[in-house]
Amino acid sequence: MSKRVRFSIDVNHGPLPLQDRCFSDSRSVFFRSFAATVAGTAFGRQALQQPLQGITLKNFAEIDLIAPLQRAIADEKYEIPTPIQAQTIPAALSGRDVLGCAQTGTGKTAAFALPILNRLGEHQPRSKPNCPLVLVLAPTRELAIQIGDSFATYGKHMPLKHVLVYGGVSQHNQVNALNRGAHILVATPGRLLDLMNQGFIHLNHLQVFVLDEADRMLDMGFLPDLKKIIKQLPENRQSLFFSATMPPKIVELSQRLLTNPTSVNVTPKKTSVERIEQQVFFVERNGKRDLLKKILTKPDVDRAIVFSRTKRGANMLAQKLLLSGIKAAAIHGNKSQGARQRALEAFRTKQIDVLVATDVAARGIDIDGVTHVVNYDLPTEPESYVHRIGRTGRAGAEGLAISFCTSEERQDLIAIEKLIGQKVPLAPGQPAPQPVSEQSDSSTPQQRSGRNSRSGRSGQGQSRAGGTAKNTGSQRTAGRGSTEASATDGKPKQRRRKGTRRQPQSGQATG
Repeated sequence: MSKRVRFSIDVNHGPLPLQDRCFSDSRSVFFRSFAATVAGTAFGRQALQQPLQGITLKNFAEIDLIAPLQRAIADEKYEIPTPIQAQTIPAALSGRDVLGCAQTGTGKTAAFALPILNRLGEHQPRSKPNCPLVLVLAPTRELAIQIGDSFATYGKHMPLKHVLVYGGVSQHNQVNALNRGAHILVATPGRLLDLMNQGFIHLNHLQVFVLDEADRMLDMGFLPDLKKIIKQLPENRQSLFFSATMPPKIVELSQRLLTNPTSVNVTPKKTSVERIEQQVFFVERNGKRDLLKKILTKPDVDRAIVFSRTKRGANMLAQKLLLSGIKAAAIHGNKSQGARQRALEAFRTKQIDVLVATDVAARGIDIDGVTHVVNYDLPTEPESYVHRIGRTGRAGAEGLAISFCTSEERQDLIAIEKLIGQKVPLAPGQPAPQPVSEQSDSSTPQQRSGRNSRSGRSGQGQSRAGGTAKNTGSQRTAGRGSTEASATDGKPKQRRRKGTRRQPQSGQATG
């Protein structure tokens, strides 16, 4: 007989009765003890003292989600949660703050979306104009769109409204949707602050706050905006904080935001993705294009993402591939929202075989079946290498990451190898390169990055995978089904030409 565990705590209104029915025999003592602890604890910002580490789910049937969520999970054929879901969902359902550290493609969206929807579905609160109950903050518009799609998928049997708020288009539809009321608001920082300053969004009724991709927020310069937003959050709330890395500034931000959180860390000690085979070709710049064509025309290349350092380079490379008979499209920050979405959809549906991208897509493409990632240009930031190669080898599949390295890029490769804690193997048949000391360019990656500053750098986004299904022998992921290439919704600080005015950000809403 299937046993279920029910967590039922309202963060804003104190503890609610926990029903300990249907506990498995092996867990009954533990969970009854846990229930007693929770029931006797003042909640809200005074978090549980009894740690929840160790509570994990083996399958979604273990937890007593409300019937509409069970139907949605069944519709998607999800049975086995990912590690981040298995550890986060029990804590989030209990009302605990959560500090989650996980790499891309681990299923974070479902990890916070399911508990949030369960909470709203149990208490069925009314939506109020301009006063969301849940705020999910994402660094890019593409990621916000994907998160919104996930809420729509999991909440399709529930009478809940969600609104998307991001820059790049007119705010008219967005404001109208907010005026009609929304339970869940998914937003990017710049547009959120803009609409808050205009009086279209009030956070005083907020129950749950989710900060997703916190490290990416900092990379994009959103820390000042984040601090302003956090100041407006009500004290009595639940906060869920997710980041792929935990540098000092992220730790400081999490301490400011969270109270006695449950820590969930599913990031491996090595930052490289172990299941991804890595290779490096040492090649001069004028030989890159021919080598790329040779690789992409091999029979084992089914779907490939090629990373260029610059937007102009991505456009030119995609054009050259098309002229060579290879179906390709470029995606980067200068492309319109519609153009990026069309390119991603064409790639997903195999109308094109190759996507040429800047780092705008390094954390944003969640498409299964990517067999190859090619670093046509090595990134100047080693962390970007990890995010790039993570676009392949998803959902348990194997993948191949190929990097081209010129003499000018040797220092970039060294920095990458230092980060991942290993040498990137030479591609088969490749001669060993000259020692670094014999290379003509001894400048640092940062110095070379400065020389390439005219090309600019694009923002990045993050993927969402989820629980797997066993019934057909294949794997599916919760949170999949939409894409996230990533474009910024306007970096906080941008230079303007003299005599020009800053144009207001714009966005689009659904709900």
